Amino acid sequence: MTTPTPLGNASTAAELRWKKLPVLDDGFVCLVDVMGDDSSVVQAARVSYGEGTRRVSDDRTLIRYLMRHRHTTPLEMVEVKLLVRVPMDCWRQWIRHRTASVNEYSTRYSIAIDASQATTPEDWRVQAISNRQGSDGQVDPALGAELTASETELQRLARETYQRRLELGVAREQARKDLPLSTYTEAYWKIDLHNLLHFLHLRMDEHAQWEIRQYARTIGEQIVRPLFPICWEAFLDYRVESMQLSRLDRGVIARLAASGKLPATEADFLAVQDPSWSELKRCRERDECLEKLALLGLVVS
Repeated sequence: MTTPTPLGNASTAAELRWKKLPVLDDGFVCLVDVMGDDSSVVQAARVSYGEGTRRVSDDRTLIRYLMRHRHTTPLEMVEVKLLVRVPMDCWRQWIRHRTASVNEYSTRYSIAIDASQATTPEDWRVQAISNRQGSDGQVDPALGAELTASETELQRLARETYQRRLELGVAREQARKDLPLSTYTEAYWKIDLHNLLHFLHLRMDEHAQWEIRQYARTIGEQIVRPLFPICWEAFLDYRVESMQLSRLDRGVIARLAASGKLPATEADFLAVQDPSWSELKRCRERDECLEKLALLGLVVS
């Protein structure tokens, strides 16, 4: 079988191993190990061709084809193992990605890490009105200073209470129960490239919580990009920077084109919206369609 031309750089992996890349105030991510590179994805994809099969495209073209058509199995042949230090509330979101192998620092066995994520007065965020699980803008600076002061006191008291319980002989598994979710934890996290890119696609998105976005962007830009430059390029082109049009979206575009009103106004858009949206006062699907068309320059304000 023909060995594909290597696209990865072994020296890059050596340079990254155990290099702690800082995130937030006391967190980090670092590469522990990696199995494979861009050429490993190509090799896995071409195994089905058999020996002697003529290569009809170069390696970059093949990787882009795989990403474009969501042929994910070759990406699963590559694995990345990370060590991460992350606040527990952020880790709760992270661990929902169940396709990884995880071994977390145990506070039943060991003393909890003596660090908690602190929030500066400028970093307190206001609850978003339109998104129940998101934030929108910052609180007043004076209020932020008050919130930071109370946070500092709360974290100090929680840590002192925890330490006092340990000194009195309380079991570690019980002494920990009142530690705040801002307490840092550490974990080894091993995942294949396909599922890692899925994690990054969701957690780098602007709708993800700000804290986990910092981890995702650090992993993506400082670890995945240098280790898998061709896969990363295709990932940006076909996932991060791409757009999916539903059947209803395409119907709206077709009706606007047939009417000759391109670029259209918002009123034109509403006149040809999908019938299932027209009776709804609030419709997220309609709003998302309008946003897509605006990005494409098909609807202007």
